[in-house]
Amino acid sequence: MTRVLIVEDDPMVFSFLRKGLAAQGFESVVETSAAAAVRSGLVLDIDVVLLDIRLEDGDGLQVLRALRSKGSTVPVIVLTGTGDQDVVTCLENGADDFMRKPFEFSELLARIRTRLRTERRVGELVVGPLSLDLHTRTVLSGQRRIELTSREFAVLELLMRNPGEAVSRTRLLDEVWGLTFDPGTNLVNVYINTLRKKLGADVVETVRGVGYRLPAPAARAPGAATASG
Repeated sequence: MTRVLIVEDDPMVFSFLRKGLAAQGFESVVETSAAAAVRSGLVLDIDVVLLDIRLEDGDGLQVLRALRSKGSTVPVIVLTGTGDQDVVTCLENGADDFMRKPFEFSELLARIRTRLRTERRVGELVVGPLSLDLHTRTVLSGQRRIELTSREFAVLELLMRNPGEAVSRTRLLDEVWGLTFDPGTNLVNVYINTLRKKLGADVVETVRGVGYRLPAPAARAPGAATASG
């Protein structure tokens, strides 16, 4: 059964959502605080998160950053009655979609189903010889399995989602560690060097003055001959 984590501190809203989801055969878990939401999001088997921006002990952005910094890839739909900047910030920090309050439950349901289909379809990232399984949290380099910590996995995932694109140090700090400022340490460099040791020295490129990238695999020219025996 699909399980939805509802992060909402308004009893009228979360009761409305829980009843509507139950009628569609979904199981729901309700959390009203940021701390409890992060704990449930990481510990429970959750398929999608409905995340309110304003919570009794913080805000939804804190929850979102905490989930993403711990390597969670669960789809997150932000529910908001606030301005555009909050929406933009949440999307930049890993939210998958948003709904403005008040909303029609039928539209929310359609978006939930879209996210579930996308997540089930895009369960693996492949760049060159590297493959990363988002569900089993495993990484292969060719046929060799690579053991990564959750933070190393998150760094590699971000790079693999943007092949050929330079990912800035600032973006890595923000999306992997949830830091909106540069602490002035070599934190990112340490993790990049660890990935190079595990994956190969030439796997992650340094783009001077910008950040890091995984080279996109070269496309074969149309009509190019393939090797044959």
